[in-house]
Amino acid sequence: MIRVVIADDIQILRKGLEAILVRTGEIEVAGLAANGREAWELCRDQSPDVVLMDMRMPEYDGSWGISRIKEDFPKVRILVLTTFDDARTVQAAVDSGADGYVLKEMEDHRLIQSVKAVAAGIRVFGDSVFEGMRRQMASAKGKPDKVEGITDRERDIMRCVARGMDNKEIAAELFLAEGTVRNHISRLLDKLKLKDRTQLAVFTVKNQLD
Repeated sequence: MIRVVIADDIQILRKGLEAILVRTGEIEVAGLAANGREAWELCRDQSPDVVLMDMRMPEYDGSWGISRIKEDFPKVRILVLTTFDDARTVQAAVDSGADGYVLKEMEDHRLIQSVKAVAAGIRVFGDSVFEGMRRQMASAKGKPDKVEGITDRERDIMRCVARGMDNKEIAAELFLAEGTVRNHISRLLDKLKLKDRTQLAVFTVKNQLD
C-alpha cells in the first residue's frame, strides 16, 4: 500500500484527488494539507511514501514544502501536481528536490500511474513539462557530447526512459522481456558512466536522442 499526503490549498481539489487515489485499492491517503508547512507536519506525523504537492499555496508554498520535506525526510518522494508549467515554476520545483512534475489536466489513470512510479523511485515529468525542460536544455547547451557505440535498440530504450516510462512499460512498448530492458539499462549506465535513470534521461535529451 502506497501512503500519500495531498497538499493543495483548494479543499474540493484535495477531496477529489483523495477519491481518485483511494479507489485503486493500492493507495492510502495519509492526510490532507492546505500548504507546504501542513504537508511537512503530516510527513513528520504520518511517514508517507509520497507527497502530492501543489506549487502555489498561501503562506508556505510548494517550494518551501519540498525543500523542508527533502531536508528532514529524504526518503519521502514528492510529485508536484499543479496547473503551472512555466519554466520558472518548474525550475523552482526541481531545484527544491521534487521527484516529478505533472499537471492537473492529466487523466485520472495517468495520475495514478505517476504516483506509483514516483513511489518506486522513477522520476516522472508531464509531456509539456518535459518538452519545456528539453527546450531549455537545448538552448543552454553548446555542441552535444559525442555519442558512439549506442545501438538502435539502446536508443529506443533511452527515448523511453527520457519519457519517464518504467521497465514494464518499456518492455510492452518495444516488445521485450522486462529483464531484457533492465539489462539494457544497466549496460547503458555502465557504458555511459552514469549513476541512474535520471542521468540517463538527461543524457538522452542533451544529446538529442529523444
